[in-house]
Amino acid sequence: MSRTDLPPTHFDDAEKINTFQALIDLHAHATGRPLQPSRSEALAELALSAAVVAWWSRWQPIMIHTALRAGTDLTDIAAATGLDVDEVIHRGSGGLMSRRAWSSADTLCSIRRRSGPSAGASRRR
Repeated sequence: MSRTDLPPTHFDDAEKINTFQALIDLHAHATGRPLQPSRSEALAELALSAAVVAWWSRWQPIMIHTALRAGTDLTDIAAATGLDVDEVIHRGSGGLMSRRAWSSADTLCSIRRRSGPSAGASRRR
């Protein structure tokens, strides 16, 4: 957002901004506004915040999955995100898995990793 651009006051407009630029704009807006914001200043902060939260809710599960594929333990992911392990599982699975289902899937993946990629193919024949 340049000095001449007005910040968006609607979610649809804020969501069109590059996400990292929206973070920068949100920071600049929040730190540069008066203690008693005007209507448009308050709406701009809400619109930018909502756009960042929407992006984050789509991005975090992808990064949790990426960390898991890189061999990161759930406890390390929980520590990195500030979440407990159950919430990491919930967010990482898009809310579709419980800890029990996750444990079963994780065990199956571990067995396949140890067996190698061709082991599963030979069992299927």
